[in-house]
Amino acid sequence: MIFGRFVRRFQLKIKNRESAGNILAQTLKAVIKKEDRKDTIILGLPRGGLLIAEIIALKLSCPLNLIVSRRLRAPHNDEVAIGSITEDGTTYLNELVVSELKISQEYVKNEISHQLAEIKRLVHEYIPEDKTFLDRIGTNCESKTIVIVDDGAATGSTIISTVRSLRKNTNHHRLVVAIPVSPKGTVNLLRNEDIDHLEVITSPQDSNFGSIEQYYQNFNQVTDKQVLDIIQRSIRK
Repeated sequence: MIFGRFVRRFQLKIKNRESAGNILAQTLKAVIKKEDRKDTIILGLPRGGLLIAEIIALKLSCPLNLIVSRRLRAPHNDEVAIGSITEDGTTYLNELVVSELKISQEYVKNEISHQLAEIKRLVHEYIPEDKTFLDRIGTNCESKTIVIVDDGAATGSTIISTVRSLRKNTNHHRLVVAIPVSPKGTVNLLRNEDIDHLEVITSPQDSNFGSIEQYYQNFNQVTDKQVLDIIQRSIRK
């Protein structure tokens, strides 16, 4: 008990998302050789993941794009993820959580419909050009190394649905996931998703993990304006 409090007090904290992006960019240089970066694309999950992805893309001189994945929420508790869904409808459902919480199939169906509508709204807001998911992502990822970036993975839900979507819809060369923080149990879960490489800055024991924010000194909310500014700078060139 005392040791646990000691560990939590002196745990590694990343300064902010900008710092996380710089650290991940540096470590990824050993994973993606300089000669291979022209055939690499960085995909950020908005909002926070896109901010980190932009830094990695700039440091590695790779193109940047975004991919939207939304958490499926438990009833009466938005912070509990029961799964996730991506733009193209690829769905990951944590059946164990659904069973333990006794969530009805009707609720799951309604939540999927709600999040798909929200994804459609966000994509239109961020990328108003009338492009399908395959036009925007699939063709750009042809025979490339794809680096999926988020600002952390608590349960891994949104990354899992993203990985499955990309494996289903793209003819890529290699799939890499880069995240600043994720508990060890989630890291092991992600490794089971047939990812070619997983880069994590800090991976605490599950018993010490409370939230992603816990491992940042500054974890301010990323606004839609920041996302739109990144898109303007990096994606609509």
